[in-house]
Amino acid sequence: MADPDQLAEWFDASRDRLRAIAYRMLGSLSEVDDALQETWIRASQAGHETIENPDGWLTTILARVCLNMLRSRRSRREEPLETQLPDPLVGPMPADPEAEAILAESIGLALLVVVQTLAPAERLAFVLHDVFGLPFDTIATILGRSPAATRQLASRARRRVRGVSGDPDADLSSQRRVVDAFFAAARNGDLEALMVVLDPDVVLRADLGPTPASRVVRGASEVVRFAKAPSDAVVLPALVNGAVGAVVLRHGHIFSVMGFTVRGGKIVEIDALGDRARLRQLDLTTVTAAPPPSPTGGKGRT
Repeated sequence: MADPDQLAEWFDASRDRLRAIAYRMLGSLSEVDDALQETWIRASQAGHETIENPDGWLTTILARVCLNMLRSRRSRREEPLETQLPDPLVGPMPADPEAEAILAESIGLALLVVVQTLAPAERLAFVLHDVFGLPFDTIATILGRSPAATRQLASRARRRVRGVSGDPDADLSSQRRVVDAFFAAARNGDLEALMVVLDPDVVLRADLGPTPASRVVRGASEVVRFAKAPSDAVVLPALVNGAVGAVVLRHGHIFSVMGFTVRGGKIVEIDALGDRARLRQLDLTTVTAAPPPSPTGGKGRT
């Protein structure tokens, strides 16, 4: 059995990295917590007297746990649909967005949506190698495949995500101006102004839970049909997966969380989570408890 004090020290040192890997693998915050708990249990039941790389050892255990969870999910025919968004990571906008370098350490919702469509082995190979830099020899051992076969898995996954992996605009202040212009145009029902800020091939994903109302809408001319903001909505600026987004309130309650991907000064992806059950599980207090935004510039009521 592992020494509890030594294991706790190792686990605490690796916790942030383990959580980041699990989130990119699973896309569900509750499943991330389950994976970390299972990793702790398995590690505590193993001996580690000769372990030279505790972080690598824990990463291997976590990866196998996540792989089992993904395979179990598929066996229950719970394969993610394009409208089923991952749980967003939501926080307040930084006080000085020009000084922040958040995007470099984040993964956007649009990319996570595509990652979730990969087969479990493809997803593990892509996340561990392309995102976290693990060597193929190590990943091959986790998967029980040859390094060459593991490279092929990562290559297939890379081709799948290539279409959404273009870098978004890095400057959060510029992103904020584009998103504010979107909400201002939506508030006023200004279709021409909406067309200015939307990329012609923009994609809108609206995840409203287990309801036929969930949809994927493609193209600016179609997206503007769904962009009319309710007159009683209050838009709170937020950081969603490292990019500019918003928490939308109606009648004092959380109505949706919206993430935006801005590239070349245009909105190319809009991801809107409106599933009430999932929204209740998110901790949005750092956004909703912030001082009310100014009603000007599209940051207040829309």
